[in-house]
Amino acid sequence: MNTMFIHTYVSVDCVVFGFENDQLTILLVRRGEADSHEKELKLPGSLIYNEEDVDDAAHRVLFELTGIKRVSLKQFRCFASPDRANNPEDMKWLDKAYQPNINRLITVAYLSLCKVDRKLNNISKYKQTDWCPISRIPKLPFDHNRIVNESLTEIRTWIENNPSIVFEMLPKKFTISQLHKLYEAIYNKRIDIRNFHKKVAAMPYVIALDEKQKDVSHRAARYYKFDKKVYKKMKSNI
Repeated sequence: MNTMFIHTYVSVDCVVFGFENDQLTILLVRRGEADSHEKELKLPGSLIYNEEDVDDAAHRVLFELTGIKRVSLKQFRCFASPDRANNPEDMKWLDKAYQPNINRLITVAYLSLCKVDRKLNNISKYKQTDWCPISRIPKLPFDHNRIVNESLTEIRTWIENNPSIVFEMLPKKFTISQLHKLYEAIYNKRIDIRNFHKKVAAMPYVIALDEKQKDVSHRAARYYKFDKKVYKKMKSNI
């Protein structure tokens, strides 16, 4: 049996979800110049530095893009298909960005949920960082569209095990309508609002506030908050 060893490199890619204007969004970077086409958008990522731990590489990438140090990043899958970096345009970009002799590129994907209202402080080599609605994601390079789709499946699994994670994407004060739209976006389906109200009423950690929306054209909705202490106490009693 003939065995051929090849130049294999390992990278990290970060899938960062947020929620803005009632839409599920994802953090993308532009790998070309500012006036490049949409196809130049990609997931934020990087090859791993020499002697750098893979988790540290993921945190470095996110910090360079956002300026956020304390953010929860969870490794969820490794993508290692031999043809994931075979597109000539992708290979051309890799050669320009890193200049190594790459025969195969394996990436470790990380998932994070973030509040969009956090100010982004981009100090990375990517000159433009954008929050892109999931419903309008273009064709991305490599297998990044597949990574995004599989990360959505991962989020749904997280929610089944820990419903509190959805509140990481909402502002501190939110309406039931916002929470409802976030669930619809994550599960990509219509959810009956009456049944949803019943579901929320059964969540003791979602607390109604004595405050309503102001300066809105429609009927002002009541604000709610997520009470982490109530949630932790409830979980500890199970």
